[in-house]
Amino acid sequence: MMIPVILCGGTGSRLWPLSREAYPKQFLSLAGNQTMLQATALRLDGLPHVEAPILVCNEAHRFAAAEQLQEVGRAAQSILLEPCARNTAPAIALAALSAVENGQDPLLLVLPADHVVADTAAFQQAVNSAKKLAEDGLLVTFGIVPTCAETGYGYIRSGDALEGGWKVAEFVEKPDLATAEQYLASGEYNWNSGMFLFRASRYLEELAQHHPAMLDACRAALSGAARDLDFTRIDAEAFGRCPADSVDYAVMEKTESAAVIPMQAGWSDVGSWSALWELADRDENDNLLRGDVLAEDASGCLVHGGDRLVGILGVQDLVVVDTDDALMVAHKSRVQDVKKLVQRLKQSERSEAETHRKVFRPWGYYDSIDAGPRFQVKRIVVKPGCQLSLQMHHHRAEHWIVVRGTAKVTRGDDQLLLTENESTFIPLGVVHRLENPGAIPLELIEVQSGSYLGEDDIVRFEDKYGRN
Repeated sequence: MMIPVILCGGTGSRLWPLSREAYPKQFLSLAGNQTMLQATALRLDGLPHVEAPILVCNEAHRFAAAEQLQEVGRAAQSILLEPCARNTAPAIALAALSAVENGQDPLLLVLPADHVVADTAAFQQAVNSAKKLAEDGLLVTFGIVPTCAETGYGYIRSGDALEGGWKVAEFVEKPDLATAEQYLASGEYNWNSGMFLFRASRYLEELAQHHPAMLDACRAALSGAARDLDFTRIDAEAFGRCPADSVDYAVMEKTESAAVIPMQAGWSDVGSWSALWELADRDENDNLLRGDVLAEDASGCLVHGGDRLVGILGVQDLVVVDTDDALMVAHKSRVQDVKKLVQRLKQSERSEAETHRKVFRPWGYYDSIDAGPRFQVKRIVVKPGCQLSLQMHHHRAEHWIVVRGTAKVTRGDDQLLLTENESTFIPLGVVHRLENPGAIPLELIEVQSGSYLGEDDIVRFEDKYGRN
């Protein structure tokens, strides 16, 4: 039996402004029709004896992750919610401890949710080749056969030959260009992909040997976990005491039982805008153009347009990314520094580092259309059968105008049914709720007015999604 463990963390900084902290790249459709998380789940189809995955994700991303898997019919058997980021070694430990709770000891196929694998058949062949080694107690990592002297990845040097792979001789950090060229010429090195296959018990044994404090903290955090709808909320206090470390540093670089299986499957971690440009099909001028884009006398560019026309003229090797609330222009050689822009946004406490203008919620989404002193205008879309929490605000009143669909409104002691072109007013301090009892999406315009309009001015009395 094999259980995929999909690691669904991320800070959303490297592909800003399309990716944000509240909506990182695994939830975006960057290399196909599915999002990267959905593609990761669908990549498992056809592997023998594979159970539904365990998903490990940030608590703030739980509804997006669950909904995206449901959209492609691949619901997780368990969604473990990390209350804080502690890197990959603790995340995998939580999944391993969860997997052995019922007395079984499955193989765990650990996969980041935000990687691209173009050749599914080659990926599955590598996984099948790794099974025998993992069943024999080895901790297998998948090494990507290098196609160039890449300085952005760590490397794995192969040692003695094994059936279908090699013992790991050493893990090495990201090299400079001259060293990377030596690695490529030697034929002994593969890129470190961050994908693994091992028995749950073997990982826990190695973690107990090399990082016992981490294992103890993860045990305590899981034992104190609480079930919430389809999610498992990890105990925040216990997990907060867990040391933060990657699986490479905590286990793989220390164990004597590491093996590497080579993989040639069109892999990319899409770690920058230039990586996406290299990955995708481009036009005759070497441009990657998405959206409503007009290019004249331009070459080697990546342009990701939004809802408006973007024009480029007489330029080369630029990255232009247009979203509703931010426009980024960078030279392709500098895209690794995009995170510096995100850092400056955070230092200035600007919302563009964390959220888009359109913010997704378990009931649908809202789009902040306009804002000014003491007012804000939002377009709200509520999915059929869904509802917002029963809530009130201390600092704002709200006007709701139904544009499409039917709204069931709780306003104090009253209940109203509103249809297209009808409206209502929610005074400051009045308890209220918005529901969609219909079969089509409910769309309305909300006009907020008051002294403070932040999202934290919500007092929830009841919420079907378990939010505080």
